[in-house]
Amino acid sequence: MHLKNLTGILLVLALTASAQTSKPTQPAKAPQAKATTKTAQANWKAVHESAIVIDTHADTTGRFIDENFDPGKDAGKGQWDLAKAKQGNLGAEFFSVWIDPEKFKDHYPQRTLKMIDSIYQTVTKHPDEMVMAFSTRDIYAARRGPHKRIAALIGIEGGHAIENDMGLLRDYYRLGARYMTLTWANSNEFAQSSGDTKKDEKGKLIDPGMTEHGRLIVREMNRLGMMVDISHVSDRTFYNALTASRAPVIASHSGARAITDVPRNMNDDMLIALARNGGVAQVNFYCRFISNDYNKAADKFVQDHPEDVKKFREMQDAYNAGKIDMTEFQAYETKMENNVPRPPLSALIDHIDHIAKVAGVDHVGIGSDFDGLSCLPQGIDSVADLPKITQALMERGYSAADMRKILGGNLLRVFAEVEKVSQKMQHETNPDKRQEVALPPSPKDR
Repeated sequence: MHLKNLTGILLVLALTASAQTSKPTQPAKAPQAKATTKTAQANWKAVHESAIVIDTHADTTGRFIDENFDPGKDAGKGQWDLAKAKQGNLGAEFFSVWIDPEKFKDHYPQRTLKMIDSIYQTVTKHPDEMVMAFSTRDIYAARRGPHKRIAALIGIEGGHAIENDMGLLRDYYRLGARYMTLTWANSNEFAQSSGDTKKDEKGKLIDPGMTEHGRLIVREMNRLGMMVDISHVSDRTFYNALTASRAPVIASHSGARAITDVPRNMNDDMLIALARNGGVAQVNFYCRFISNDYNKAADKFVQDHPEDVKKFREMQDAYNAGKIDMTEFQAYETKMENNVPRPPLSALIDHIDHIAKVAGVDHVGIGSDFDGLSCLPQGIDSVADLPKITQALMERGYSAADMRKILGGNLLRVFAEVEKVSQKMQHETNPDKRQEVALPPSPKDR
């Protein structure tokens, strides 16, 4: 649990601003209804245990580096450790490398490299339970045989980490990054973020989308074999990315805007476009993104308790300035969170179900955001509770085959296609028009 959401549940009001939810231009084929039998319900445990369960977004990396957290020990107030991951039959985790754009301004590469190193060091400490993975083959290998290990992968969260430099993008790929979220809540030099709520003089949201250089970055990600992640991006950037990419894209941790009306989620037209692209939407577990009722209650608390909000902001500033440690800040954040009831598990299941019906069951998965959020739905307290999602979906009529897709098969399919596109592009004879990064002058030339 860290400050990735900046002001936590109380201060993400910009993300709950009213967003227009358009109707789909062409409804996708919904999964066929299946009879829910007692046998099917009884089998959900076996189904979950037989699946390769992949979570595409956990911010436990922040704990590795800032708290010297060892996942071999109990997570405490955290949401991810090895024992809990085994309980949840987690097969692969994409550990997020998120760089606070304010706190680490002018030091993005240094922080990125340190976070990547913390993942490697953590895996090195636990060779019997974890293994670094860089491909679909590596994930399958980690889950093969009697002694299964958790495949550890890397995702860069926020394109600001590359500082508009394709050389850094390539370096991060060489170090193991297998997806990059084009933006975080902040816009960067090449793409607009959904968290950027600037408006023109007429009150219209300013959304320039992606630059031409951004399109080249997407193509270079295709060439490398790095998945393009459209979580956090603005609507126009989303469509620009789909147009630019030659491979399917992912939303590593996003929900359905038709269910919860926040800009971070995708509307139905976007879900249909994602399906046509062959991509997959991995559903985020954050209370703010899965429940309108929760957002209304949280916003009312903010309005009714201005002094508490003021203190929260002061503590956040103190943490960012290094005057208090994360434990002290999180204790206060948790106290504030407890003032608003958590949404039911059904709120999360509704998002998965909706995306399966609109985009198709081949285009939905799970992207928890564990350890990067401060509020989870009831019944989901950690990675150990992932089987409850399988149970709830099978009770709604989803089959074993459907569940194996949702739990990880869909992500593996997209990842494999990204790898195929990469191999094809690397063997093309077209002139290489990638941006070349000029080297600094040598000492003798200065």
